[in-house]
Amino acid sequence: MGTPGVDEAFVWFASGLWHNRSVAVYLEIWAKSGVRLVPLEDEAVAIGKRPGDGVVIEDDRTVSRLHALVEPAGGGWCIRDLGSRNGTYVNGQRIWAQQALHRGDEIRAGATRIVFRDDDPGTVLSATLAAPGAPSLTRRERDVLVALCRPLLVGGVFREPASVRDLAAELVVSEAAIKQHLAHLYDKFGLYDTAERRRVRLANEALSRGAISVADLGGSDEDA
Repeated sequence: MGTPGVDEAFVWFASGLWHNRSVAVYLEIWAKSGVRLVPLEDEAVAIGKRPGDGVVIEDDRTVSRLHALVEPAGGGWCIRDLGSRNGTYVNGQRIWAQQALHRGDEIRAGATRIVFRDDDPGTVLSATLAAPGAPSLTRRERDVLVALCRPLLVGGVFREPASVRDLAAELVVSEAAIKQHLAHLYDKFGLYDTAERRRVRLANEALSRGAISVADLGGSDEDA
């Protein structure tokens, strides 16, 4: 049996098909139906359930429609979560910001295992990606962020950030006031789109950029 061409969207090798070694950088997707390879070239590759994404994962109910993005950066590759419901993990640690990928890194999107493979000697493996610093916040805006993120630590598993109703109850203000504070925070953190999961993205940004810490939420850094 011949080797499949690298122009295919992915290459199956679960049944003994081996990938073309000219594909230097790729993602190794371990799905229920087998293992497939997705080449990484010059453009970002999305991971999720949505048809048309670079890595479509249809057999994992814990993967969001638009879950994560792998993209070129600084001579290497990085990954960032796109506000997914169950989070994105690299080597067992949940990521809250854009993170550089290194040869052999294990990514988990939902329950799906993905391995970053890099056989290109020209790739800059030491690239580091720093999130921008936290914006200036009022005391009340910081209170809102702490209350927003606190549910993330409950029970040791990922949960949704607090709802507008819960925020209003905890801070003893109206829901309209909370929505106004959130609007200001979206603006300060550069979340200008109107996606439904902006609260998740705001929580991610607040933690990754140091606006608040795990200690502020009532836990230790080891809990993150």
